Amino acid sequence: MREKILEAIDLYYAYGNGKPALDGVTVDICKGEKIAVMGSNGSGKSTFFLNLNGVYTPDKGKIVYREMTVNKKNLNELRKNIGIVFQDPDNQIIASTVLAEVGFGPMNLKLPKDEVLKRVNKAMSYMDISDYKKRPPHYLSGGEKKRVSIADIIAMEPEVIIFDEPEAGLDPFNTLMLEEVLAKLDSEGKTILISTHDVDFAYRWAERILVFCRGKIIADGTPLEIFLNKAVLKQANLKQPTLLEFYELLVEKHILRDEGVYPRSIQEFKRIL
Repeated sequence: MREKILEAIDLYYAYGNGKPALDGVTVDICKGEKIAVMGSNGSGKSTFFLNLNGVYTPDKGKIVYREMTVNKKNLNELRKNIGIVFQDPDNQIIASTVLAEVGFGPMNLKLPKDEVLKRVNKAMSYMDISDYKKRPPHYLSGGEKKRVSIADIIAMEPEVIIFDEPEAGLDPFNTLMLEEVLAKLDSEGKTILISTHDVDFAYRWAERILVFCRGKIIADGTPLEIFLNKAVLKQANLKQPTLLEFYELLVEKHILRDEGVYPRSIQEFKRIL
């Protein structure tokens, strides 16, 4: 059984219009999980992330990190361990060079200079941006900025990394790079949460999916449980992944036998064929 490290308990949060963006959200997150967070725009995904990371303080309810109830006094401890990569890198990047940008987080942790340099060099190498270290990040391409924004968080060495729609605006090359980085982070035991509209990606990558609708979690299960639940898909304006839809069509046409083994990747599909 996995170790529980992060809890959101009965979270409520409303913006200025008074309409709840989070309406009683309760969820436990365990060490090493790969979680996709799904739902239509305005369903509460980003607000949930900003509460988990301590950027927002819930109007009601609480965040618990490793049995520590988060408050103003220990908020920095939460932010040190829960890193968030924003959808738009321009909302995250603030420094004049890539080197200064990636070093900003570790410097704020009051780490020794040698440790800061070690983390920065490791993070830049991790994201293959070492050659950019003297360049102004604001003049980089969208994909390069995304790499820098991810390196920002990797250099902090948090236990949990949150990605808010990381594939938005990426070309195929940088999308492949992102998935390679996610695989490396997973191999290092990081806990990863990703909000995404890409059902094909969520189906093949995640081991657990949270579905948001109108500020509530309406489903929490494995990718197969979620994507076979037509009622949940309809309520959240989601569709079945192409691979699953195609597999069910072949079974329906009696081209494949229904053995209850659903492929989650092209490689698995080939083996079934």
